[in-house]
Amino acid sequence: MAGSDNQNEIQALRAEIKRLRKTLSELTPPLSALLSRRGFRIYKKEPPDDLLLPDEGFIDEYYKLLHRYSFRLFIRDVIKHQSQFSLRDVMRYATREVTADYIGYLTGTGLLKEKDGLYSLLKPVRSFGPTLEWFVSEIFRKEFSVEAIWGIKFKRPVVGGDYDLIAKMDGSMLYMEIKSSPPKQIYSNEVAAFLDRVFDLCPDISVFFMDTELRMKDKIVPMFEEELGRRDQDKSLSPSHLITDTGDAAPVIRIEKELFHIQNKIFIINARESIVSNIEKVLNCFFRRFL
Repeated sequence: MAGSDNQNEIQALRAEIKRLRKTLSELTPPLSALLSRRGFRIYKKEPPDDLLLPDEGFIDEYYKLLHRYSFRLFIRDVIKHQSQFSLRDVMRYATREVTADYIGYLTGTGLLKEKDGLYSLLKPVRSFGPTLEWFVSEIFRKEFSVEAIWGIKFKRPVVGGDYDLIAKMDGSMLYMEIKSSPPKQIYSNEVAAFLDRVFDLCPDISVFFMDTELRMKDKIVPMFEEELGRRDQDKSLSPSHLITDTGDAAPVIRIEKELFHIQNKIFIINARESIVSNIEKVLNCFFRRFL
């Protein structure tokens, strides 16, 4: 009985936190104003053309399924073999039964068509990246009650490229780079581009997120350390929070497992355990940094 009471209390507290965050969000400047103060004007955002989403009536269930790492890996394989594939082609990351359920679900939503035991996407999609960006932005909106946008383009003379996700957290701005590729497909120029955008945008919180359960310490963290060392030689390349009081490059410090931070301002995370819990840990670290 006591356990049930505690669970009800936790749920009530979470609901109250969401209510308070929504109220605070309404009382603080909108995200567009926070961007404007930094000299940024949105040129394009949230392009719909390359999304793999079902009709509105299926969105809630689709969102729930995307929380499963195996389903996200399955979706990537579906996109990879989108012109024609069999069940065997997309069952690398789940059992035959689970994969068959996933295929049945996508077919039922109208995203897949079937002919003679072979399947194909009704609409061509270039990559899983935009759908993953949409999904993470939905996590911020639904689980953390914050304003979030994805797939943003600005007209910037020096630092260009897409900003995968920008969110407003209680008056603070969060920028997240979202990678759907495994670590072996990430290169040092992508880490450098991420830090360039951090320097240009000046967000309060920055997150380099990889949708993988593989180790970050083996390749990704060393690339950050190497890039921070390079910028240590040229301070004009680094925002002040990448430099310590002694003038040296800020170290990459492990929070736990495969979650890391740089000065509690820049975070490097993966999807192990869950995306939601890892984002929550990032926010806890950021908002408790002065305690």
